[in-house]
Amino acid sequence: MISRLDLRGRTLSTRELVAALPRAEVDVSAAAHLVEPILAAVRNEGAAALRALSEQLDGVRPRHLRVPAGAIAGALESLDAAVRAALEETIVRVRAVHAAQRPADFTVDVAPGARVRQRWVPVGRVGLYVPGGLAVYPSSVVMNVVPAQEAGVRSLVVASPPQRDNDGLPNATVLAACALLGVEEVYAVGGAQAVAMLAYGAAGSEPQDGEWLCEPVDVITGPGNVYVAAAKRLVRGVVGIDAEAGPTEIAVLADGTADADHVAADLVSQAEHDPMAASVLVTDSVELAGAVEAKVADRAASTRHAARVQTALAGPQSAIVLVDDLEQGLAVVDAYGAEHLEIQTRDASAIAERVRSAGAIFVGPYSPVSLGDYMAGSNHVLPTGGCAHFASGLGVHSFLKAVQVVEYDDSALAEVADRIVALADAEDLPAHGEAVRARF
Repeated sequence: MISRLDLRGRTLSTRELVAALPRAEVDVSAAAHLVEPILAAVRNEGAAALRALSEQLDGVRPRHLRVPAGAIAGALESLDAAVRAALEETIVRVRAVHAAQRPADFTVDVAPGARVRQRWVPVGRVGLYVPGGLAVYPSSVVMNVVPAQEAGVRSLVVASPPQRDNDGLPNATVLAACALLGVEEVYAVGGAQAVAMLAYGAAGSEPQDGEWLCEPVDVITGPGNVYVAAAKRLVRGVVGIDAEAGPTEIAVLADGTADADHVAADLVSQAEHDPMAASVLVTDSVELAGAVEAKVADRAASTRHAARVQTALAGPQSAIVLVDDLEQGLAVVDAYGAEHLEIQTRDASAIAERVRSAGAIFVGPYSPVSLGDYMAGSNHVLPTGGCAHFASGLGVHSFLKAVQVVEYDDSALAEVADRIVALADAEDLPAHGEAVRARF
């Protein structure tokens, strides 16, 4: 079911290694051509386009685009008690971690009378996308909303696809999570059209509530399919985005001490997200590789979403990678840059400290990715497709801007005036120097 890639005895450059490793075949550029007319329609036609696109792409024409307040409150009232308790605990833990993320302002006295300060300022309004295709994600409401709240964002809007089994509203548990977090502005809009609405704004009318207006946002965050990723690419620059999140992926670096059933269970758990999800094991143990193959086959056949899981595990994005030793294994996982990286080895903590590229690292046999998906306190909106080489997971920083404040007095400016003029003349920008000389 899951293929093997044998890298033992091979010395590969980084370029060769990246090319050899399994990766989901996601063509965001091709999807962008399909998405462009969707963005244009929403920008030009507003609510009419949103309803038509929902009917065409989601199979439901929502009666309410902006979710009525009563529906949000009612979803919380009818929420299963165990699910509510789980969401409340998730909120507590995620808030505790993200409250510690906010960076501190600072002031530097460069010279007497010369001061530069840096302030961290939250963006004014954010659009938070919560998927609702093959699965629904109330946990993603928490992961998006809490860091924005901890950053001090004053205006938050959630968009999530309309569901045929919920009268054209987003999933009821998603709405309940919004209620728990105090989010009042929620839209039954999904996919690329949701990204367009958030980026450009939209206006329309509701059957009972009259006119409504979704004002444009400053930043859009949240995971989604390839069409959501393409839409985010196209509106980048109009708004900020977190990342072009693609199909989920897990890599496990394991040696012979790992429990094969634990590893197999974790590989299968991520494969159930999407037929394009990636599950990769990197190991120096042939015995573990064989045992995991057998356990994966058993679990994949018996899980509820067997067809989806088996497709993902058999795809080119999933593999068991054999390496000579853990040193080579570290090089492999760093080159791969997984969204989720588990370390199940001897001295797992020490090895985890040496990893440079991963969205989040899960250390030891009792820190599965499922923990991070829900209740570790970390964020589960993470860079995919190798973006962990340069990008971070969603956090408070995603909703903040660094603003520098420069304050010099006359003597401090006079002290460097001649040097400013020298540099301005060297760059053939004499008016820059004259703007300084004019003050004296």
